Amino acid sequence: MDDLRARLVECFSAVFPDLGEEQIPQASPDTVGAWDSLAAVRLVTVIEETFDLAVQPAEQERLVSFERILDYLRSHATGGRSSG
Repeated sequence: MDDLRARLVECFSAVFPDLGEEQIPQASPDTVGAWDSLAAVRLVTVIEETFDLAVQPAEQERLVSFERILDYLRSHATGGRSSG
């Protein structure tokens, strides 16, 4: 697992503690009952803090699954805090 993916898994685990690590890569509002608007805001906040970036509101609307967020991070993240 690459570092970016591993750090994103940690973000999801912080916001959705009931998800198993094997469930996170398939996570979306359709598959995670707890993924409501408040959880989406919390997830974006955790991602912004972890990866030291600011997600624009228009971009937040497109971040609707683990894979989409991972793609977004691959094109926008500059490093951020390390996880260890």
